[in-house]
Amino acid sequence: MAEYSPMMQHYLATKKQYNDCILFYRLGDFYEMFFDDALTASKELEITLTGKDCGQEERAPMCGVPFHAAETYINRLVSNGHKVAICEQMEDPKLAKGIVKREVIKVVTPGTNLNAQALDETKNNYLCSCCLLFDGLGLCFVDVSTGELYLTEFSENYDEKAVDELARFMPSEILMNKETSTLKRFCTFVSKKTEATAETLSSSEFDFEKCKNIVLSHFEKSSLDSLDLENKKSAVCALGAALSYLYNAQRNDLNNIKNINFYSDSRFMKIGLSTRRNLEITETMRDREKKGSLLWVLDKTKTAMGKRLIRNWTECPLYDCAAIIRRQNAVDEIYGNTPLREELMSLMGGIYDMERLMTRVLYNTANAKELLSLKSTLSPLPRIKEMLSGCTSSMLKSVYDNIDLLEDVYNLVNDAISEDAPFSVREGGMIKDNFNAELDDGGKTYLAELEKNEQEKTGIKKLKIGYNRVFGYFYEVPNAFKELVPDEYIRKQTLTNCERYISEELKALETKVLGAQERIVSLEYEVFSSVRKKIGEQYERTQRTSKAIATLDALCSLAFVAVSNNYSRPTVNAGDRISIVNGRHPVIEKMLGGAPFVPNDTTLDCTDNRTLIITGPNMAGKSTYMRQTALISLMAQIGCFVPAKEADLSLVDRIFTRVGASDDLASGQSTFMVEMTEVANILHNATKDSLIILDEI
Repeated sequence: MAEYSPMMQHYLATKKQYNDCILFYRLGDFYEMFFDDALTASKELEITLTGKDCGQEERAPMCGVPFHAAETYINRLVSNGHKVAICEQMEDPKLAKGIVKREVIKVVTPGTNLNAQALDETKNNYLCSCCLLFDGLGLCFVDVSTGELYLTEFSENYDEKAVDELARFMPSEILMNKETSTLKRFCTFVSKKTEATAETLSSSEFDFEKCKNIVLSHFEKSSLDSLDLENKKSAVCALGAALSYLYNAQRNDLNNIKNINFYSDSRFMKIGLSTRRNLEITETMRDREKKGSLLWVLDKTKTAMGKRLIRNWTECPLYDCAAIIRRQNAVDEIYGNTPLREELMSLMGGIYDMERLMTRVLYNTANAKELLSLKSTLSPLPRIKEMLSGCTSSMLKSVYDNIDLLEDVYNLVNDAISEDAPFSVREGGMIKDNFNAELDDGGKTYLAELEKNEQEKTGIKKLKIGYNRVFGYFYEVPNAFKELVPDEYIRKQTLTNCERYISEELKALETKVLGAQERIVSLEYEVFSSVRKKIGEQYERTQRTSKAIATLDALCSLAFVAVSNNYSRPTVNAGDRISIVNGRHPVIEKMLGGAPFVPNDTTLDCTDNRTLIITGPNMAGKSTYMRQTALISLMAQIGCFVPAKEADLSLVDRIFTRVGASDDLASGQSTFMVEMTEVANILHNATKDSLIILDEI
């Protein structure tokens, strides 16, 4: 049998290294896929399957996508659970001796995708790493698109707590060691209740010494103690495995992941999976939609960063009086100042997703359009900071202090990047005239002079010289000047507002023009890369600012909702009493669309009113009343105002719900078993500070 061609031999060697990926192999202007990858991709992407002669008797199955449109196709494959390895040409084919050098430059998976089109701006895209070792369960959640990293460790109730944390973070991709894969409830939840891809990695990926060295190297520390991770071995293994996986996928130094947020569940109200579902905190039970949930009521944010933060606040109510009051004070100050609130919300409406933009800048994937979006985002910052200068609450003062106006970044983009820059960074047209002397001398002057001479010769002042791959160079003439077109011009294309022509003279000059244009494009890319690198060096300043804007946006949203819905500020204390006067259900009153909601009082304490038994006929509102009490307590601990005339609320450490009757046959549990399991969980975990709702048991 004949040997494979040299190119195909290299393809097969590369594919062997990335056997679990669909390999996008760059050949000229296309990414090609072969053999099984081609069969899979042609079906999923609905593209034509062809064949390629590769030195064998039979042609290899092949399909391909244009390199300039590859991200769209990659996103489709990744959203369907595939991994994609991108093998790029590392040298100019015209200059290569023999086979063109190619390398895999990154691997794209659901939890590592940075493409803006693939990400939901309203929520984080977490990669989760789970490690059950050393009598502990370590959980790491990292969003590489924003640089956020959360780490925790549990020493008991692994299965239950793992499910609760997954329900809170809802990662798109999960990595685990083989010990974690033995947790029955955890694995059932992953397969039945999430859309995440899950993979059990080899034990070597969670080796403690290996993971410790990765963690210390990444955060540039000499000991785990300096990261407050001493004696947290399973957490270190989860973190190390996650970082190793991201290094392999991104092929860079992960410079946007700067800090570890090690959290303990004692800092927040504990909300289990059934409670999240029954109270419909971020999505409805029936349709899994945002509309009809508590988050739908509270989220009136204007920025993508704010939307992600208010979701985080809603999913993680505080369990600390001082932290809650600090947040309330900031909401109260904005609540009481209508001109401040309205102008701030208007200004934030023009701010793009600064967090994710800067990650793309840092990872050298941002294009010129995205730099212009960054410039636009920085424009309202001076006015926002000026408006906050008189604020007195500590949280708003902190926001003021952390907003960096970033004038240097704004000026750099303003001076360098053309407002008409294309999406591609390899076509030229990105850099303004007079920004770079070498670029101006490198060919732009020649083209400008040619265009000016032709304008003067024909009298067509708005004549432009353009280029595309079909016609090469052409003259573009607006319809208003068609009468002035010389006889020697040959019409090639008609557009809505103009005509395109070529001439013998232009074709004769094309070799010289193309040489000039290639030089321009090459130089522009170098200049653009330099500008992008300088902006990336300001990453920490921009991220500090973006987090401040996110906080301000979330606070303004809570204040706006309080004003619009006639909420009042609750009193929060560390006692043992819940007192609500004229309370209302926050979601139902909004769904009623203006129809009156009859308010109700609630009094609970740890003495005479420890338990309330609610009776009445069907559809009398019993479930609504119970959920309303739970939601008001939850809202108060988020730090927002509540739908009541007044409320005096002690801190609740956990809300338990046993609501409705439904089986879970997928897990082998009848309705009765589901009820009994949930009640057993409540009896086992409830404390004197827990709020319990039992409906229809």
